[in-house]
Amino acid sequence: MPSFTISGQLIDLSKNIIAPTQLKIKDGEITGITPLESAPNQYLLPGFIDAHVHVESSMLIPSEFARLAVVHGTVATVSDPHEIANVCGKAGVDFMIENGKKVPFKFYFGAPSCVPATPFETAGGEINAAEIDALLQLPEVSYLAEMMNWPGAVNRDPEVMEKIGIAQKYGKPVDGHAPGLMGELAAKYISAGISTDHECFTKPEALNKLKLGMKIAIREGSAAKNFDALIDLIDDFPDQIMFCSDDKHPDSLALGHINQLVKRAVEKGKNLFDVLRAACINPIDHYSMKVGRLQIGDPADFIVVKDLNRFEVKQTYVNGKLVAENGNSLIPSVKQNKLNNFNILPKKKEDFLLKANGSRVRVIEALDGQLITPQLEGDIVVKNGYAESNIEQDILKIAVINRYKEASPAIAFIKNFGLKTGAIASSVGHDSHNIIAVGVDDHAITKAVNLLIKAKGGIAAISENEELILPLPVAGIMSAEDGYKVAKAYTEIDQLAKKMGATLEAPFMTLSFMALLVIPDLKLSDKGLFDGKKFEFVDLFLD
Repeated sequence: MPSFTISGQLIDLSKNIIAPTQLKIKDGEITGITPLESAPNQYLLPGFIDAHVHVESSMLIPSEFARLAVVHGTVATVSDPHEIANVCGKAGVDFMIENGKKVPFKFYFGAPSCVPATPFETAGGEINAAEIDALLQLPEVSYLAEMMNWPGAVNRDPEVMEKIGIAQKYGKPVDGHAPGLMGELAAKYISAGISTDHECFTKPEALNKLKLGMKIAIREGSAAKNFDALIDLIDDFPDQIMFCSDDKHPDSLALGHINQLVKRAVEKGKNLFDVLRAACINPIDHYSMKVGRLQIGDPADFIVVKDLNRFEVKQTYVNGKLVAENGNSLIPSVKQNKLNNFNILPKKKEDFLLKANGSRVRVIEALDGQLITPQLEGDIVVKNGYAESNIEQDILKIAVINRYKEASPAIAFIKNFGLKTGAIASSVGHDSHNIIAVGVDDHAITKAVNLLIKAKGGIAAISENEELILPLPVAGIMSAEDGYKVAKAYTEIDQLAKKMGATLEAPFMTLSFMALLVIPDLKLSDKGLFDGKKFEFVDLFLD
C-alpha cells in the first residue's frame, strides 16, 4: 500500500483542539502528524461509528451495507447479528462475519444472547451457551449482544448468568436491552453485568441508567427515533453517550447515517468535541475496537469533511484506503452465496378467516417513530360470523405466519397503518422473522403473503391494480444485490404503500416490529396475541 500525505484542519479529540496539520500515512497507519502554519479549509476527523446496529435491517448483506455507509463517513459498526441468528442459528453469524471480511470496513460483531428471543414465538435458529463461548473466542466478536431477557438478568436466571459469565471470562462487555426499566429493577439489571442500553425513549429513564453507570447509545433509526428526547444528556455525560441507528432501512441508509446525528447535535448547540467523542471515540473505548483515533500509530481510519455545520463527507479512509469520495462509494460489490430457512407452502384465503367472538377487541396501536405499542380497545366489523377490518376506524387485520413449518396464522387487529385498500407484508419480522401482514381484507393479505412465500422472503405491497415485491433471498431478510438498487426498489414499495393510504413514515419498518414481543405493550407472534408487560398471551376478544 503506497504512502501519502493529506493536509487540513485536524480535529484532535485528545486535546480538544482544531489546528492546521499534515497527516502522513504509510502501510495503512498514521506515521506522522505535522503542525502547519496553514492548511486547506477542510476538516480531518476520526471516522464515525454506529454503536449498535442490526445490519440485517438494512436488507443488505454486510459488504453492501459497508458500500453505502462509508459514503456518509462511517468506518465501523458494533453489529448485533441477532436477526440472522434467529433464522439460521450460528451459521448465520458465521455468514455475516465472513461476508464482512470481504470489504474494507470494520465490523465488530456480537454473540447473540437471546436466540430464540422468547419461548412465545417460533424461530428458525438457536444459539446455546456453548456456541456463545465459541463465538466470543473469535477476534471478530467483541461483545455479548443485547441481553433482552431482562427478567432473567434481574432474577439471576442460571442460563442468563452463564452467558454473561462467558463474556466476562473473555473480558468482553455485555450489551443491554431494557426499555422502560428504572429504579431498583434497573439497578439489579445493571449489576448483573450489563453495560449499555440503546432502548431508552425518555430522558428520565436514560438519566437513571446513566447515574447507575451505564453507557447510553442514543438511537435514531428508520422506525425508533429517540434523538430529540435524549440528546441533552450529552452535556453532563459526554463520556457515556454513543450514537446508533439500531435498525436502518436501505432508503434511509442511502441518504445518511451517523453523520446526520452529528449534524443535528451541533445544530442544537452541543459541544463539538463532546458530539464527536460520542460518534467516533466512546465506542472504541467501550468495545476495545481497533479503529483509529487520528493518533500516531493508529490505523488510518478517518474522514475529510467540508465544514463543521453540515458534515458533508468528501472522503472516507479505512486502514489508509480511500473507500468513498464525493458521495460515491469506491467499494465494489462482492459475489456471495446465499443461505435461507423458509419451509412453507402457499396459503389460502380461508386460512385468514377469523370467527368472531364479539365485536370488541384488543387493538395494537402502532406509533410513528416508536417501538412501543400501547394496547387499545376497538370495534371490528363482523360479517357472516367472521371478524373483518374496520377500515373507517383504521382498525385493520394483522396476521403473523410461521415460515419455518406449516401452522395456522395468528390473527389480531392493529391501528394507525391507515391502509384504505390492499395489503402489505414482510418476512422481516423481529425477532423470529416470521411473515407479518396488514391488510384491509383476507384476499389482499393472502395475495401479499403468497408473494413472499414464492420468493422465500421479501417485502411486498398489493393494491387493487399494482403489486410490488422486493425479494430478500438471504435468510428471507437480506438481498445480495447492489445496495443502491435495493434502496430504490424499497422506495418504490414504500411509495405504493403510502399511495394505498399508509400514514406511517416508515410503514415496513414499523410492520417489522409488530411481532417484537420484548417491547411492550401489545404484540402479535405466530403463536398469538401477547402482552409485553405481563409477558403472557391474552385473548383478542373482549366481549
